[in-house]
Amino acid sequence: MDWPVVNGSISGLPGVIGTKCGRCGGENHLSWDNVCQADSGAYAPSGPGGPSEGSRETVAEVTLKDVALASGCSIATVSRVLAGTRPVGAETARTVREAAERLGYRPNQVARALRSRSTGTVGLVLPQITNPFFPSLVRELEHALHAEGRAVLLADCDDDPVTEAARIGAFLGRRVDALLLIPVDERRSREAVAGAAAQVPLVLLDRGCGPGVADSVAVDNAAGMSLVLDHLAATGRRRPCFVGAAGTASAAVERRAAYEAGAAALDPEAPGRVALGDFSVEWGRAAVDRLWPSRPDALICANDLIAAGALQRLRQLGADVPGEVAVTGFDDIPLAGLADPALTTVRQPVGELAAEAARLLSRRPSAADPGPRHTIRLAPHLVVRASSAPAGVSSAR
Repeated sequence: MDWPVVNGSISGLPGVIGTKCGRCGGENHLSWDNVCQADSGAYAPSGPGGPSEGSRETVAEVTLKDVALASGCSIATVSRVLAGTRPVGAETARTVREAAERLGYRPNQVARALRSRSTGTVGLVLPQITNPFFPSLVRELEHALHAEGRAVLLADCDDDPVTEAARIGAFLGRRVDALLLIPVDERRSREAVAGAAAQVPLVLLDRGCGPGVADSVAVDNAAGMSLVLDHLAATGRRRPCFVGAAGTASAAVERRAAYEAGAAALDPEAPGRVALGDFSVEWGRAAVDRLWPSRPDALICANDLIAAGALQRLRQLGADVPGEVAVTGFDDIPLAGLADPALTTVRQPVGELAAEAARLLSRRPSAADPGPRHTIRLAPHLVVRASSAPAGVSSAR
């Protein structure tokens, strides 16, 4: 077997430029087991003396040893610098990082996972990625977890608890370190969530699965609905109607319950004026067809998609928003500010939701942690726009 010698060291990795093949005598490639690697294509460095156009090129993996040789440091020092496990002098760290960059070194995450028994990944399961609220939350979560050196794996379950359970199982099979979950349904998601929480740290976002199942962080939905009701009362509305979502997703249930508890302050009959469908634009349009004949003076929608559909249908019917009827939403997705008229809505603190979720994961290093489950509720903010101006004030068109 012929091995190239580079600077007195045996190497089959970067550093072969300028060496000669022991088989054919050519430069910048190797011979292993008496086979010319330029002919076999196993290693053919690019650049001067490299392969001709159209030939197969395979780049060998750069290792810590190569970075150590290039930087003049020990392998242990290189490992400390690149892993950040122990303090190293600034000049040494700079030298190592420059060598790693020059050689194109990339950590072998698979090998690191085998050594540490940690994949550095967090699985995130969403009920419906097409809901515009979720991408902004995913973005904030990815930023928060990336800052901790974790990667996010995303799965969508199309609002189906069976698919949701399968996605959770798939992530556990991939040995994710932790799970973040926005459950489809408080009751039907509970078994899969509880089972996963017994295996890895798990945090529920935006929605819950009942007390004691897992750590959770969400906006205070009751406080958000109170802000809407107080605002509508102050602007003279007295015949509100709630347009929400059926089912037992906790956000839907909490917002409906808060409306029913507080709407009597506007009208004793208001708690009974409730129409339920789903969290969609289509349902918002259909709800207006059902409700508008009774002439409510406010439509309190459980999310911004419902409100957007309601606004669209009211305009088609010639209704004056907000002169005849106010419309409010919940979440403050980007669409809310672009609606016509612009939508009054409850803003969720998305950045805080993500930061608290990441913090809860870090506080529970393993599923075996016997500590109590934490439930965090964050304060919402009412964003008042043109869709809820005082009663009798017509919108500008």
